[in-house]
Amino acid sequence: MKSEKGTHQTSSVAKNDGGDVVEGITITHPDRELYPGSGVTKIDIASHYGLVGDRMTEVSGERPVSLLRCPAGIEGECFFQKHAGKGFPGELTRIDIEEKNGEIGEYLYATGPEGYVAAAQMGTIEFHGWAARADRLERPDRMVFDLDPDETLGFAETKQAAFDLKSLLLDIGLEAYAMVTGGKGIHVVVPLRRTVSWETLKSFAKTLAHLMADREPDRFTATMSKDKRKGKIFIDWLRNERGATAILPYSVRARPGAPIATPVTWDELKNLNSAAAFGLGHMADRLKHDDPALAVKPQTLGRTVIDRLEKRVG
Repeated sequence: MKSEKGTHQTSSVAKNDGGDVVEGITITHPDRELYPGSGVTKIDIASHYGLVGDRMTEVSGERPVSLLRCPAGIEGECFFQKHAGKGFPGELTRIDIEEKNGEIGEYLYATGPEGYVAAAQMGTIEFHGWAARADRLERPDRMVFDLDPDETLGFAETKQAAFDLKSLLLDIGLEAYAMVTGGKGIHVVVPLRRTVSWETLKSFAKTLAHLMADREPDRFTATMSKDKRKGKIFIDWLRNERGATAILPYSVRARPGAPIATPVTWDELKNLNSAAAFGLGHMADRLKHDDPALAVKPQTLGRTVIDRLEKRVG
């Protein structure tokens, strides 16, 4: 079977009396087509997470996730779920987190492939994760800039923005990797040592995004307002606050063709023509190679780096 993104190459699927089994999880209705017209079925999505689950865990660790569930497929009802509910499988670990209003919410995270597969069995397609891991929720471990282009812009403009952001980060002493999101945009991600608070992270990311927008207001905006984003790239720094989430590397997207959010090298990015360049059929080969996200080691968002940014702001 082929999709728009290549031949499906997924993890092995066993059989039992109940149906198809991936990572010990029985997948009900395995032949349900979740992406009309592309031939991508529920078993394809579950098998994908069986295949990439170890890599997802290696790259993202155990962090609270919000699930985008589309039980009837991407053209049916889709909804986000961040709290555990009745009937959720034991393969997803629960964690109590104090929310902004002071109440305690029961969140979820995966510890390995079986967690991602179990969520897929419940109709999950996308996984969106916090910028902190479950064992130290008040110490974020990544900074994410989501470059979100206006619909009038092409991918070339978004790529150039990613390279410009990379250069600015390097100029102040930070290294980043790139991830094409499977949608329209690119995430530029800085892995961090867990030494700063949410307040510090958010303030730093906001300042840097506004610096780029102030330098080139015809190209960039750091404001979410739709009327200020026309013809520009929104540098979304809001992923860097407590409780905010960003699409996880190797998550499938609920978009036609089932594209995959995929970390890429900067050299690879130069030659890509779309943020939705990778699909189910590309993953088995990519897993044979070193991961671009793991090539960038965690860095300290310390006083030296903060001072460099402040000097450039003036």
